[in-house]
Amino acid sequence: MTRDELHDLDELNALDELYGRLKAYEGRTCASGGAGRDPVNEPMIRHWCEAMGDTNPAYPGIAPPTMLQAWTMGGLAGHPGGSARSEAYDELLAMLDDAGCTSVVATDCEQEYVRPLRPGDEITFDAVIESVSPRKTTKLGTGYFVTTRMNVRTGEGELAGTHRFRILKYAPARSKAKLEREPEPIRERESERAAGRPRRPRPVINRDNAGFWEGVARHQLLFQRCLECAAPRFPWLPGCGACGSQRWEAVEVSGAGTVFSYVVMHHPPFPAFDPPYAVGLIELAEGVRMVSGITGVPYDKVRIGMPVELEFLRVDEELELPVFRGAEA
Repeated sequence: MTRDELHDLDELNALDELYGRLKAYEGRTCASGGAGRDPVNEPMIRHWCEAMGDTNPAYPGIAPPTMLQAWTMGGLAGHPGGSARSEAYDELLAMLDDAGCTSVVATDCEQEYVRPLRPGDEITFDAVIESVSPRKTTKLGTGYFVTTRMNVRTGEGELAGTHRFRILKYAPARSKAKLEREPEPIRERESERAAGRPRRPRPVINRDNAGFWEGVARHQLLFQRCLECAAPRFPWLPGCGACGSQRWEAVEVSGAGTVFSYVVMHHPPFPAFDPPYAVGLIELAEGVRMVSGITGVPYDKVRIGMPVELEFLRVDEELELPVFRGAEA
């Protein structure tokens, strides 16, 4: 075996030993004492139905079942006092982070509806760590699927439904090309992050958007154009939203655009980001829009309509992103 192959084998053996410790967390409390910030109410139901285009006459007399999770969300302010995520869940995630499984992607959710929720119902909830899978190797990398189950109840304690949420916590896969460019071991990079230099989250690359990221690697920003109706689209999708055709071509943008809208991020804080900073919805000359960071101007100088130009920003040793540079008036 080569040095890199032996190194990877050592890592896999370490992850095997980790599974026994992770599995001990199954059945432990994930969150307790949860309470909805608001009772089930007609305005939220109407907003939901309008956004979803749902004209079922049963609403707003009852809440759409798919709103189940909406009543449990705390928003930026968080939940009222008394509800909290458990130490056990934080310990589980920290254990995975320490093992190099620093990336996360939501994979799926399942909901079970037991009883309709009606305006005026007060919501309570709790959650449990339902399962941790054995080590899995995916195209994204090697890691573990963690499933949590939330029980949503009325104020009287009657079960209204359950919400299972599954994530994959994984160590990003290293391609052969990356190994040739960056032969240093994963653990050395992990120690750098532990020393206070966190990396940005990795983009999720799949068969639908792989061509976009291949273009970024060549310093090309590509959008899709339908070969049937010529409608441009971004982000990348397998089919045309205008005519449904699955025939398309990739087109490179000129790089010119304007700020269509923007937000200044103050909260919540994320590792590797230093708030406040501006994130813009950029309207490109070709008629598509994309969300991107804005560089070259202070966050408080960004304005709607401001001209911007495409550039590529290397944020760490593995990741390069398209961003847009603005100019102060």
